[in-house]
Amino acid sequence: MKRALITGIAGFVGSHLAELLLSKGDYEVYGIDMPKSKDGNILHIKNKIKFFEADIKDLPSMYELIKQIEPHYIFHLAAQPVVPYSYTAPHETLTTNIIGSLNILESIRKNNFDSVIHFAGTSEEYGLVKEEEIPIKENNPLRPQSPYSISKVAMSNLAVQYHRSYGLKTVITRAFNHIGPRGREIFVTSDFAKQISEIENGKKDSVIHVGNLEAKRDFTDVRDVVKAYLLSAEKCDYGEIYNICAGKSWRIGEMLDMLLKISFAKIKIEQDPTRLRQSDVPNIIGDFTKFKEKTGWCPEIPLETTMKDLLNYWRERI
Repeated sequence: MKRALITGIAGFVGSHLAELLLSKGDYEVYGIDMPKSKDGNILHIKNKIKFFEADIKDLPSMYELIKQIEPHYIFHLAAQPVVPYSYTAPHETLTTNIIGSLNILESIRKNNFDSVIHFAGTSEEYGLVKEEEIPIKENNPLRPQSPYSISKVAMSNLAVQYHRSYGLKTVITRAFNHIGPRGREIFVTSDFAKQISEIENGKKDSVIHVGNLEAKRDFTDVRDVVKAYLLSAEKCDYGEIYNICAGKSWRIGEMLDMLLKISFAKIKIEQDPTRLRQSDVPNIIGDFTKFKEKTGWCPEIPLETTMKDLLNYWRERI
């Protein structure tokens, strides 16, 4: 059995990755998260995994935990992932995302383990992208526009440096927008789905509040994304960065339309200025050619299916 450690296992992506690894039948799944997270998205699999309460910012505890597990694979997903929150809490964002990542690397280096370490980067690292740079390749200039994106650039650079300096088996992916069941309401499609569910249940007036519906983003189902994460750890070159995306973009308004079409409620749309980002790039499209050539991966789940599953998830919760 291969031992896989997932940091942030109780999160949106971590829980889907845990399910995928368990379905393979040849992985022992270990996970760490903050104490308050342990009964969230992994409640249905808690008896199938080995869960540890831990703070990635605490180097001594991370060192001892990794020494105890001796993982073959580490999937480092734990982070402060919210762009707007990073403006109000930049210190927490940079400490969690940069120091937390450094602690993972140091724990492997000091334990002298041969683990493969996957780092979940983000398309936010590209930041301000020029029109002529679309679709975005891995070698595109980085112009991060938030404390969050700056922290993830630093994380990616650390992962590359530790491979070059110490030979650690690091792989970095930059996933573009990924969506699906369990997505937190702080993300746009989950926010839409939650509001629609509340309207359907009579818990909210028949008005959905939105931000910028004209921005275009590259969306992929989270269940396709975690398959890519596993493939990256199994097949990709160490010290390299790979885009994970669909290679096309949709308007935010199109995503809302998909949800409204499968809702039975009559809903009015109103823009809320507080939901607009301080800086927003009009169109984002990624190029995943490098990753596809290495692994054969392509997204498989239609976004219509993703949006239906997302709405049903919120209907169950509401």
